[in-house]
Amino acid sequence: MQTRVVRRWFAGVAVVVLATVAAGAPAAAEPAAKPVAYVNNVVVATDGPQKWASLRLLGDQQVGTYTVRVDRRDVMAFADVEPGDEPGVCTVAGAVVTCELTIDGDWGSELLSLAVTAAAGAQPGQQGELLFTVTAPDGTTGTYRSTVAVGEGVDLATERTLTLDSSLGGRVDVPLTVRNRGTKTAHGMVLYLSGSYGFTPSKRYENCEYSDPDLDSSTFACTFDNSLEPGAALRVDPTFGGTVPADSWAPNLHHSYAVWFTPADWAEFRSQSPTTGPLGPKGTDEALTLVPVGGTQARALGQTDTDTLDNETRITLTVDGDQRGDVAAEGATVTGAVGDTVEMRVGYLNNGPASAGPNGQRGLNVETIVTLPTNVTAVTAPQSCVDRDADEWQPGKPGARVYVCLARGTISRGERLSFEFDLRIDRADGKGGTVRLHTFDGAGPVKDLDPANDTAKIQVRLSGSGGGGGSLPITGASTGLLVGIGLALIAAGALGYLLARRGRLRFTV
Repeated sequence: MQTRVVRRWFAGVAVVVLATVAAGAPAAAEPAAKPVAYVNNVVVATDGPQKWASLRLLGDQQVGTYTVRVDRRDVMAFADVEPGDEPGVCTVAGAVVTCELTIDGDWGSELLSLAVTAAAGAQPGQQGELLFTVTAPDGTTGTYRSTVAVGEGVDLATERTLTLDSSLGGRVDVPLTVRNRGTKTAHGMVLYLSGSYGFTPSKRYENCEYSDPDLDSSTFACTFDNSLEPGAALRVDPTFGGTVPADSWAPNLHHSYAVWFTPADWAEFRSQSPTTGPLGPKGTDEALTLVPVGGTQARALGQTDTDTLDNETRITLTVDGDQRGDVAAEGATVTGAVGDTVEMRVGYLNNGPASAGPNGQRGLNVETIVTLPTNVTAVTAPQSCVDRDADEWQPGKPGARVYVCLARGTISRGERLSFEFDLRIDRADGKGGTVRLHTFDGAGPVKDLDPANDTAKIQVRLSGSGGGGGSLPITGASTGLLVGIGLALIAAGALGYLLARRGRLRFTV
């Protein structure tokens, strides 16, 4: 079995960036039956680095051997496209590369990557397509296309680090800059920022598109029409900054990443995501600006960065203060007769004063560990919960005895989060269950203000007539499902699995 090799488009950017850019358009031009796959587009420069055209699978993956046939004839005049570093997997016959890849259930999404470089004599503006034909283990076939283009090489650069300080409720200026280290004028640029939950933008600009504002306003991309001459530098205007929520855990440390792209490289980067559409809605505040330039120059050729290793700024924000919080487990008593299926909601209440959820390196993150009574079976479970004892990660798997549940998002004081199960009562006698909260931050386990209330009971009350199920009380109107990016968790390495699927969970006040 060949070993999957995962590659990043440029060094230094957290893998979460690919996850957060949920706006890329798949390069597949022809819909196919299973397997559903997609492949990114590639822009290379004659003096630029090697890029990768990566074919990725979507949805449930079939175990077995996939055959991938890649027709390169449309690009061979200007691009060299070769199999990667998986010896014995691919064979080459003229313009066609054929690869046999055997995968198991824990493979991941990347099926095959091909190295792409500009060929000798290539000229900016040349463009063609790679044609991928994928045959799945069950014999179904799909066809997908990757556009390969030769762009004009430019070299954008920025500072490697930016260190900031603030306090609870404070506003922080973020003086990001971009420089042109190359010999050609750069026409247009995109600033992408993936930020910590606890460091949200102070404004929402009309030339920026933001991830879902109900979930995470700290991930966004801003587009500029400025032209940047060789040796010149531009900076975001003084209105650009962030605000530390007053209910954050403190002291704290927040990490964010800012990356500058050429427009063509941004389009390539977005094509690495399977979904279409923008990151989210645009803002309504006046546009964010850079140093003004006279007019917008023509962009006859796409431009690509020849050195992407210097395009990223790691932003570190230290927040002073002394504020912690308390979360209290909430169990349930379900009522029914043997054979009944009853609804159960369990979870926790945030007693504050600090918010709970991934909010910086020291934020109070919460795993809800649900141990069911021994005389019931989970018929349905939330997609935000996994079987603690399973070998494979299967969100919402029924029939488990112990579930680990997590919903990423910030939970303010007075709000509760509940997970909804359907339980079948199998017999009259049995041991009761528990809800136990595991609280942690980026460094490991951490205690909230009252660890004594981090455990609650789950009980089964038998009725003679059956039917109906009790649950913990829910008051107020639902304010949305807690799903999101979770950059703070990933940057801290605090969680080995990510549970951010929409499922049967409730967020109430």
